[in-house]
Amino acid sequence: MAASEAASAVRASWFDGLTAVKHEGVAAALDGNLLLRADAEPGDRVEDITVPASELQYLDKRADGIIYGRGEIEEFRLILPADPPPAIAALLPTKSDYGAWIDRHGLLKMTAGFAAVSVTAVALFMTAPNWLGPMVPERWERNMGEAMIGDFGGRLCSTPESDAALAKLVRTMDPGSEEDGARIKLGIANFDMVNAVALPGGQVLLFDGLLQEAERQDEVTGVLAHEVGHVRERHVMTAVLRQFGLSILSAGLGGGYSESALGIASLDYSREAETEADEFARERLREVRVSPDGAAAFFDRVAEEYEDTNAPAITGWLATHPAAKERADAYRASKDPQASYRDILTKREYAAILSACKNDPDVEEFDFF
Repeated sequence: MAASEAASAVRASWFDGLTAVKHEGVAAALDGNLLLRADAEPGDRVEDITVPASELQYLDKRADGIIYGRGEIEEFRLILPADPPPAIAALLPTKSDYGAWIDRHGLLKMTAGFAAVSVTAVALFMTAPNWLGPMVPERWERNMGEAMIGDFGGRLCSTPESDAALAKLVRTMDPGSEEDGARIKLGIANFDMVNAVALPGGQVLLFDGLLQEAERQDEVTGVLAHEVGHVRERHVMTAVLRQFGLSILSAGLGGGYSESALGIASLDYSREAETEADEFARERLREVRVSPDGAAAFFDRVAEEYEDTNAPAITGWLATHPAAKERADAYRASKDPQASYRDILTKREYAAILSACKNDPDVEEFDFF
């Protein structure tokens, strides 16, 4: 054994993993490895064992020293004193209390790091609808919308006269989408709820309860303008993801989505989305020369009528569209006293929409309670 090896040598015992014989001898550091040399009588021939430091594993601490294993040689055992020379100590693995990463960086640092990662993951999950919604491909969104419309079953009202009137409304309120074929699809649902809802893929439904509650045409037009705003501002998928969770994406991909009509009717938008949809609606009403007084009056009347009640209507438009008084004031403030306003539909066309559910012989009834 060279002088450098002798300086780092320490008494050791080991089982080589090949036989049941316990060997006694010395261990020394040599070129980044551990050299084991068994004791021998003069003239006896012994073979040194070289153990790569990378193969050593800390196993246990006993009164007679620390026990190490060796990689894939399961029965190998090396017993060294607890305080070996520095050259050997530098080669030996230490006890792993929590795992390699935690032992390397410290429990406190790793705990803090795990907490930070957890907070980030939760934040991403909680905010996923906000950033993921607008990124959903329009083809997927159209498939989801068609599936949701199908969930309403036979509760959609349709007559030749009402369909023609709805088509006229759409051509006026959503003209910018004609070229790309993505114009909204407008229908009437036979639900006794004061509500309207925009679904994925440009599907918009006016509920019969809302039509019967409205006292004049520009009230309905104002509500429709707001729902078109949700479609054009890409709010709908964000609301759908918030309502039903990210699992709806996999259902939409497979085309097998199904959900209750009540859940669809209760889509909830953020305050920012409501503000953007209102701004879109006020601008659109100005462009088509429909008075914003109708929307303002509708907000005022319905909010007052259903205040502090549990009537079915309150679960619709007002429940998902907060701050009605503030929003009514904003619509009133957008009115141009110099403008000449009009109704889009004739009295006969508007009447066809109001009576669509009554005159559709095939429509089904629906009760929420």
